Amino acid sequence: MQIGLSDENKDQIATELGRFFATEFDENISHFRALQLVDFMVKKVGPSQYNQAVTDIQAFLLSKVEDLDIEFNQQEED
Repeated sequence: MQIGLSDENKDQIATELGRFFATEFDENISHFRALQLVDFMVKKVGPSQYNQAVTDIQAFLLSKVEDLDIEFNQQEED
């Protein structure tokens, strides 16, 4: 599965990245360079973040299923 962003999201992130560089590093980068950084980060960081999100939601859903099991199963009397 390839992780991607819509053009609108990439553009918005690139704009914010440009602002970040300007305020934090006192360096202006072009929108084109910011887009290249966004693409790089999505390619290099995106898969690990996606996998972590999947792991987190699996654990969350498993805990909810366990809660249902506890709530709806009654103890059987001998």
